[in-house]
Amino acid sequence: MFYVKEELKDGVEIHIEITDENVYNTCPVCGKEIAVDLTDVFSDGDADLFATSVLCGTCSKYILRKDE
Repeated sequence: MFYVKEELKDGVEIHIEITDENVYNTCPVCGKEIAVDLTDVFSDGDADLFATSVLCGTCSKYILRKDE
């Protein structure tokens, strides 16, 4: 089980299990918060959380059209 751990104050910690329903990303183009399924993101076998960015649907479509 993977989880996020954060110390809030006075030694109080919160542990949150990472699931397919509670992972979010901020689109690096427009800043919109989007839900992310890590299974989909890393399905190609490249699992680098620090170097991976996920674009929202609108920005993805715009960039794909721009490259055509």
